[in-house]
Amino acid sequence: MRNTRPNVIFIVADDLGFADLGCYGGRDAAFGPVSPVLDGLAANGLRFTQGYANSPVCSPTRFGLITARYQYRLRGAAEEPINSKSRGSATLGLPPAHPTVPSLLQGAGYRTALIGKWHLGSQPHFGPLRSGYEEFFGPMSGGVDYFTHCDSTGQHDLWLGDQEQQTEGYLTDLLSRRACDYVRRMAREDAPFFLSLHYTAPHWPWETRDDAARPAKIHNKLFDLAGGNIHTYRRMIHHMDEGIGWIMQALRETSQERDTLVIFTSDNGGERFSDNWPLVGGKMDLTEGGIRVPWIAHWPAAIAPGGTSAQLCMSMDWSATILDAAGASAHPDYPLDGVSLMPVLRDAGHAFERPLHWRMNHRGQRALRQGEWKYLRVDGNDYLFNIPQDERERANKAPLEPQRLAAMRDQWEAWNASMPPIPEDATVSLGYSYKEMPQR
Repeated sequence: MRNTRPNVIFIVADDLGFADLGCYGGRDAAFGPVSPVLDGLAANGLRFTQGYANSPVCSPTRFGLITARYQYRLRGAAEEPINSKSRGSATLGLPPAHPTVPSLLQGAGYRTALIGKWHLGSQPHFGPLRSGYEEFFGPMSGGVDYFTHCDSTGQHDLWLGDQEQQTEGYLTDLLSRRACDYVRRMAREDAPFFLSLHYTAPHWPWETRDDAARPAKIHNKLFDLAGGNIHTYRRMIHHMDEGIGWIMQALRETSQERDTLVIFTSDNGGERFSDNWPLVGGKMDLTEGGIRVPWIAHWPAAIAPGGTSAQLCMSMDWSATILDAAGASAHPDYPLDGVSLMPVLRDAGHAFERPLHWRMNHRGQRALRQGEWKYLRVDGNDYLFNIPQDERERANKAPLEPQRLAAMRDQWEAWNASMPPIPEDATVSLGYSYKEMPQR
């Protein structure tokens, strides 16, 4: 490689459950292993067991990922999530003036691209090319049909740069193929590259590569509430895994694998058909199933194979890690909330204190994870759990540990006071309720 700084491929799945991958205890599907490529990356890299998302819902986490800061600092991230009604809003999105991981890397000499989902505000006020990415191919909104590439309003939503792109094909494969092309093109460049590869898989609608006829049945009802099953869902994950395999092959063929940091995670916990075992809850919940997600890092030049880390960490720590690995500095007016994990990548046994804070407008949720303990509030009820002993959050220790509960509650309150309040006009958008299916 021409540069001592690594290339970075930052892969983000959409609504993937904690145990959906084989390397996190997931079961094989009828067709065989669901995620052999990702399982291989974990076996030859580093797997985190206590990695968390910045939020249990998509666009807020993406604000945290791209800024390496708590998303609560930005108005657009107060939407849970940004929905189609916000199209054209000049407020609900990522301000172009705000420094981002790609803009900071670009300033440090990196080439930058986003292939996949944006979900940080719509044109003309917001977009990837306005926030540090040189190239963009993918949808702007939160969810699109895999074949028509239309959003939940029926509007076409696939873009190349800032222009609509009419392209036939299964979206997961289109993203994977374009990522392969980017890797091959960058091999001929002198600068290192940063590729954000943000799949929509395995987000609804429930469509595999073989389901090209389904869009006509569901039209613009993308929540697909009467469709899907675990078999389709696992096949969607497998398609994504295959695409990641194509990208790894492209890295090997261009002699870039050794010096490329490949990161894999999910934007939040799983949804309807996901496997979160042994965790409880899922998307929209601050119980473990909504925020604890797979975390894998593969970088042959720096990460020893076969490592496992129980370090507490959240999405924006990946972002800080990428900047650290690249030798890029934060903007002095926008200090990072994320913490670099480079010491852990170099030594899987390294550990440090890392309190993690969350809040949700939905159900008035709040959470603090510190060491073994987690403070949680849902619907006005306070809980205290020892997570290593009770990952399912079934044994509430609050009555037995009132002083610990009070101390953690005070700590959360102090942190919350340092963040802007939740705006009164912030919205919560739920795709389904008890009317559609029994809940967890």
